[in-house]
Amino acid sequence: MKTTDAPVWADQLGQPEAVAQLAHAVEHRQSGVHHAWLVTGPPGSGRSNLAHAFAAALLCAEGGCGECRSCVLAGAGTHPDITILSTERVSIPIDEVREMVANSQLGSSMGKYRIMIIEDADRMQERSSNVLLKALEEPPAGTIWLLCAPSEADMLPTIRSRVRRIGLKVPAVAEVARLLVERDGVDSKLALQVAAESQSHIGMARRLATSNDARSRRRETLLAAANIVGVTSAVLTAERWLEIAKKDAEALTTERDQEEKEALLRTLGLAPSDNIPPNLKSELKNLEEGQKRRATRSVRDGLDRILVDLLSLYRDVLTIQIQAESALINEDLRASIQKIAENSTAAQSIHKLEAIALARKRIDANVRDLMVLESLAVSLRNKAS
Repeated sequence: MKTTDAPVWADQLGQPEAVAQLAHAVEHRQSGVHHAWLVTGPPGSGRSNLAHAFAAALLCAEGGCGECRSCVLAGAGTHPDITILSTERVSIPIDEVREMVANSQLGSSMGKYRIMIIEDADRMQERSSNVLLKALEEPPAGTIWLLCAPSEADMLPTIRSRVRRIGLKVPAVAEVARLLVERDGVDSKLALQVAAESQSHIGMARRLATSNDARSRRRETLLAAANIVGVTSAVLTAERWLEIAKKDAEALTTERDQEEKEALLRTLGLAPSDNIPPNLKSELKNLEEGQKRRATRSVRDGLDRILVDLLSLYRDVLTIQIQAESALINEDLRASIQKIAENSTAAQSIHKLEAIALARKRIDANVRDLMVLESLAVSLRNKAS
């Protein structure tokens, strides 16, 4: 069996070059593995999944068989030699980076390596990055760092100079659709639709495929934009977008919050209906504070998804206006898209795309959500017809 055919790589869609590079490192690990790697790629390209697969392959005697105890533990996220830092906050606190660096000094428990994975490494502030830098400069033998970020530019130059880089690309729509059909049993027509609408973001495609509410909210977002004709409707649309983002965030977090609370109570030996003893209330408070931070980030992520969807709408409008020979992302909204295209120019569509890109930057810079959305909605006004 070729190393790239190992089961651990099975879900790495459309990344043959990256898989080949990492599989080669696994195959020749006896002669040494580089101590730090940076996996970059756009949202939905599978950065974290690839890092986890690489970690599992390195720790497996067979290079990623998917069946041994090491692979099972790695797949379940409970391998003692894999430490993961994944934040629910807007940025990664420096204390969490310090703790991870301290853990990196410990020896391995089961295998030859101790692997440290930082998902969303771009969320580290400069002080946190400098703490990590010291660990990368003098790594203990057997410790391997795997960092994940959207692009190399998101990391300090001093960190970039110490890592081996793996770049990912967006998988093809057909590949994402095939995964949804084979792995999740999604109808093939729906799979193709959501793969296109998610712009090949695997996680979002799966959510759209399995949630009627998520598809409905996305459709409402785009139709609302298509129907903005004046300042009043722009303001109302902005308010509705914010409401949709909050509902989307609530749908994602409510069930998970409850599961986490019940799991904590079980760990403390309590039933959901039991009163919390005073000496244990701090445990529950810490959990609730973490969940509030996650909810805040989830709303921001929801807003960004709305803006990405709006980009796809006006990309489709521009596609029609310049008569480009490419498929529409939002084929089921072709009539509305055609109407916008006929009542505006390509230059106006480009201006709207630029306005959406600016709104994304403003949201990321913590400008007040509603203010950003209102300004954007006014910029997206359509000519009445």
